[in-house]
Amino acid sequence: MGKSSTGERPSRSDEADLRSRLNWIETAPGDVIALSTDYPDGHHIGAHSHSRAQLLYPFRGSVMIATGQGRWMVPPGHAMWIPAGVEHAVEMIGVVRMRSAYVLAGVGQGLPDSLQVLAVSELMRSLIVEAVQAGGDEAGERAAAIMRLILLEIPRLEERPFALPFPVDPRLVRLCREFVAAPSAGATIDRWAAGAGMSRRSFTRAFQRETGVSLSVWRRQATLLAALPLLARGRSVTQVAFDLGYESAPAFTTMFRRMLGVAPRTYLRAGRARQALSPRAPAACIGREPTRERHR
Repeated sequence: MGKSSTGERPSRSDEADLRSRLNWIETAPGDVIALSTDYPDGHHIGAHSHSRAQLLYPFRGSVMIATGQGRWMVPPGHAMWIPAGVEHAVEMIGVVRMRSAYVLAGVGQGLPDSLQVLAVSELMRSLIVEAVQAGGDEAGERAAAIMRLILLEIPRLEERPFALPFPVDPRLVRLCREFVAAPSAGATIDRWAAGAGMSRRSFTRAFQRETGVSLSVWRRQATLLAALPLLARGRSVTQVAFDLGYESAPAFTTMFRRMLGVAPRTYLRAGRARQALSPRAPAACIGREPTRERHR
């Protein structure tokens, strides 16, 4: 399929291209279909949905996905599972080569039933690449086998903690949006509570109830989502730490290791090593579920 053009506002050609892709997704035969699209840095795809579930894999670059349930960061080496019918918007971070597999509703067993960021295995990476290349041979035996293997592999992919749930209360939404726009490690709970016009106790209860996580966990996740694209673009660990309001690089590294299980430099070295081994391979990242932390 075609490339999208640059620009903050979608042009008529962008909108027509999106309509064309959505029409193809809805009408193409097969339980699983694959699509390749390339986008420039900063390109935004407006809110849309489709009747097929999507495994959205940024083969190059990273993407931020926004839904009514929150925001998800999809860094190199990962994919986003988007269930059928879920409205979502996509923002490109860096030049993005996107490879997606679309799965017909009701097909396959053990597939996720919720939005998830998944670590892409070497097998899945290869399957998606081959599925795109075999797309012109939907009826072929080899193409059918590849699509079937994709269905079997998706349930085996490990979930990664890159979700950023948003609350419903407008006061909390405003504060969350402000933090995402300008993350600051120095923002305390008392400052957030005052900004919402609530007591500390009422605020912490409301935030936990509406997002499912404590403010401290939520802030770390939002900060991580801001840090990953900066690191991917070549910023030093020290620069990123200060940009995000940390007093030192070691403090930022501690947060990063708690969230992803490795230090930022290890994350960057792993990405460079994989790219050196295979010019087609995306950067690697090791992840684990965030641990809970006491409120500050």
